[in-house]
Amino acid sequence: MSTPIDPAQFRAALARFASGITVLTMRDATGTDLGMTATAFTSLSLDPPLILVCVDANATMATPLIKGAAFAVHVLREDQEHLSRRFAATTGDRFADLTLERSPEGTPLLPDTLMRMECAAVARHPGGDHHIIVGRPRRVTVAAIGEPLLYFRGRYGRLAQTP
Repeated sequence: MSTPIDPAQFRAALARFASGITVLTMRDATGTDLGMTATAFTSLSLDPPLILVCVDANATMATPLIKGAAFAVHVLREDQEHLSRRFAATTGDRFADLTLERSPEGTPLLPDTLMRMECAAVARHPGGDHHIIVGRPRRVTVAAIGEPLLYFRGRYGRLAQTP
């Protein structure tokens, strides 16, 4: 029988993994734009191209994603911490005063991010207090230049340049 892991220790251990920061966006069935900051994003398969994101089961975006709504993943640049904070906020209109583009499906798209994938949700799996959403990219936009915004030990960071 294993000893239960202390939740605070588990969280501290996970904080030792540096990750990029993404903003997920979508439009729900009522036409409302939804968005959230997420660090749980990764590639899943090259053939066919698939990605996955993990979304808290209590997040506003969880139910529409489970139902298969189109969504976009934006990888933030090092100078876009303000977007990460905006979309991590629990109150306020996350899209207020932002200049947006729209996908053919109506998904709100943030301009000038390091990378953007417009995806169709193709599978969903329960994962504890989160949902694992598998997405199939429909369109990908990659910036020619820029560095990623990182998150490590509860703080924002940037890549160190090596000679």
